[in-house]
Amino acid sequence: MLNRLCGLVLAALTTTAVAQGQTHWVGTWATSPMGVTEGWSMKVFSGTTVREIVHISAGGAQVRVRFTNEFSPDPLTLRDAHVAVSAGGGAVKDGTDHPVTFGGATSVRIAPGAAIYSDPVAMEAAPLSDLAISFYVPAQTMRAETFHGFADQDGWIAQGNVSGAATLPSPTKLTSWYFISGVDVPATEGSKAIVMLGDSITDGALSTANANRRWPDVLAGRLNQERGMEHVSVLNEGIGGNRVLNEGFGPSAISRFDRDVLAQNGAKYLVVLEGINDIGRLQRLSGPEDEITAETMEFGLKQIVDAAHLHGLKVYGATLTPYGGAGYSTDKGEQIREAVNQWIRTSGTFDGVIDFDQITRDPQNPNRFNPLYDSGDHLHPNDAGYKAMGEGIDLKLFR
Repeated sequence: MLNRLCGLVLAALTTTAVAQGQTHWVGTWATSPMGVTEGWSMKVFSGTTVREIVHISAGGAQVRVRFTNEFSPDPLTLRDAHVAVSAGGGAVKDGTDHPVTFGGATSVRIAPGAAIYSDPVAMEAAPLSDLAISFYVPAQTMRAETFHGFADQDGWIAQGNVSGAATLPSPTKLTSWYFISGVDVPATEGSKAIVMLGDSITDGALSTANANRRWPDVLAGRLNQERGMEHVSVLNEGIGGNRVLNEGFGPSAISRFDRDVLAQNGAKYLVVLEGINDIGRLQRLSGPEDEITAETMEFGLKQIVDAAHLHGLKVYGATLTPYGGAGYSTDKGEQIREAVNQWIRTSGTFDGVIDFDQITRDPQNPNRFNPLYDSGDHLHPNDAGYKAMGEGIDLKLFR
């Protein structure tokens, strides 16, 4: 319910801005926040500067940043935020640093369960560039943190308020995104966003860190090079370990749909690649809710499609990639995967199909990854596999 309310509030804020004739925004980068759960440890943010790197898709002459405190019972205070062009390794490029304000103030208090946008920042943000978002976290009560676990991108923390420094002194590496969930740019003619709703395969697990080789990144690069599609942005709402029907890592796809899809500014298309973790849970059931069938999977996916259609989005179904030989593969699960894929291809539920199963499978052993595309765990693609996925998408789907 908290995620739904937050999503609706963000959507309402956007609607109000448009109604008042203000700038129309479109998302250029996004990530799906979650709370720290079992298997994750709390970081100590007390009198520290956080610097996080994000890879945007579409460019613009302004940016605004979405900060989040959605999974904490305590208010979150942030101060002296900055945005700049990343120079790599935690440094920022000379002459690109800009202060970020909140209603003209240099600090902001984010209520428990809330997310907020910064004021617009005038800066040249080139397409496919890396931005560094820095902010100071003063000492405060913090019983829970809002973050995105698998960033596949290094971030940094340093002691003291040094958010405006070009190079952080004695920084410590972060491998998750904390307290941020999106970046917007002003919309221009042709601007629209594609939301990717998925799990670790969309999140880019086991791709090369700091290289932006996730399949949504590959697609964003292709769109940027395609005449007339330069302003189509890609928003990655994948969460490693996520499920369609039940909570796994992060809220289920169904429960986070409003926040991660409908509340994304400029969203016109949705690509759904999710369900392999629902199937994989059959190997280690922890409760009756984990017992699924192809029919329950299809029902859950159809709920997402119907809700997206109700709000005018086109929805493309992506077939589930092979998982034979993975740690949680079972014969029963494979039967469900094949049945769900057949339903995605033939049911007519979706506005189109992206057949990632066909793209990535071994022709000689179709329940397994093509060895050229296998990361080694038989569940996630390697860089070549992610590249094949991103290059296998028909760009005409987004015209």
